[in-house]
Amino acid sequence: MDNPLSVLFYAFATLFIILDPLLSIPIFVGLTEGCRPEEKAQQAWLAVRVAGAILTVFLFFGLAIFDLLGISPASFKVAGGLLLLILGMQVALGIELPHDLKGQQNIAGVLIGTPLLCGPGAITTITLLSTKCGIPITAAALILCLAVTWLILRYAADILRILGETVTDIMGKVLGMFLAAIAVRLIAEGVTGLAG
Repeated sequence: MDNPLSVLFYAFATLFIILDPLLSIPIFVGLTEGCRPEEKAQQAWLAVRVAGAILTVFLFFGLAIFDLLGISPASFKVAGGLLLLILGMQVALGIELPHDLKGQQNIAGVLIGTPLLCGPGAITTITLLSTKCGIPITAAALILCLAVTWLILRYAADILRILGETVTDIMGKVLGMFLAAIAVRLIAEGVTGLAG
């Protein structure tokens, strides 16, 4: 995977799968029901900014943070892979985690931004991609992924109306299976690194 375009596509696909904006469509539509179009656009932009800010910090400083904590790349791959595997199974099997939605301002933007888009799995992924693909390519992939995510959230109601909730759920589950496959690969690489 030495071709920069191939590496960029790999990084983009991995980030898109872990962020899984398609999974957020029904939730975003429900949380912004009754809002004006400009308010929905603001919430979509807030969600992308929240996720982007957190991921950018870990893109540039993730390794330093883990070095400070004494975590090796191999052990982080295993731990991160296990976490991604759980998240992938959660998405693929349709297991929902409860969230307290009361008493929060800008609930749609904040809840979608984190933990739905940017949770522990996304933080793990961005840090691992920065070592595997390099920071410049990972940063470019992140920008592209956030742009696509914003478009999906901005037009979430239209997408849900066109595709239907069933199709959207199926697509989310398929992405969950891809995420689980990526997780298995990370675990294998981490175990190899620890054994060597």
